[in-house]
Amino acid sequence: MRLGVCASMIAPERDSIGIESVAAAAGMGFDYVELSLAHLAALPEAEFEGLVKRMARAGLHCEACNNFFPPPVRLTGPDADLQAALDYAAAALARAAWLGVEVVVLGSSGAKNIPAGFPAAEARRQFLALLRGLAPCARQYGITIVLEAISRPEANFINLAGEALALVHEVDHPGVRLLMDYYHLATEAESPGVIREAGLLIRHVHFAQPAGRAFPVAWDAEYQPFFRALQDIDYGGRLSIEAYTSDFPKDAPRALAMLRAAANW
Repeated sequence: MRLGVCASMIAPERDSIGIESVAAAAGMGFDYVELSLAHLAALPEAEFEGLVKRMARAGLHCEACNNFFPPPVRLTGPDADLQAALDYAAAALARAAWLGVEVVVLGSSGAKNIPAGFPAAEARRQFLALLRGLAPCARQYGITIVLEAISRPEANFINLAGEALALVHEVDHPGVRLLMDYYHLATEAESPGVIREAGLLIRHVHFAQPAGRAFPVAWDAEYQPFFRALQDIDYGGRLSIEAYTSDFPKDAPRALAMLRAAANW
């Protein structure tokens, strides 16, 4: 198991890449960092090249990206444009590949939430067509897209991991697999049994303490069914802390120790 951190969540400015936190994370024992792909994609070329150099100096690789699509790239509704979304994705995935990213998280509630009055069945059809278009593009870059269920009220579409899993089965392509997010699973009171149902289709994990979506600095018995289910499927991939903290230097070592002990890694 490799343990990482979502840099944008610990950045001094919430709506940023969080590159200034990467060097600190490297010194604390994280195995990798997870960066916001929407922010990376928006950088001018010179700034992106500068970020690549800063990452190299920090000595911590970006193995995963979250925040795939920014809200203006509509994925459902009357303004959705499949070709425009695929064009954006191709450029964004090229940048991710340049950084050595292997997994890109597709949650992007702002982009995929269904507009009021738009038929849910049609939105699902649009999104399924997008996933089928994204899958071969991602594999060209050696990247796997992992679909994330996002809890209400943050999202009104694909709230349950079981719903995301059904879409992964329908796409039936190695370029699209599943993310399991403890925070969203707990918020929706969804059974960790979905982890056993998904099995090897799970390619990435996010974790946060549900209360306040905070850094998980201490063991809670409520976590046990989640970690036991991951152990039951012999999950050995990455787990990113996708959580907020006001004291990263204090909370990060405690969270790392707790997570390693939780699953005996």
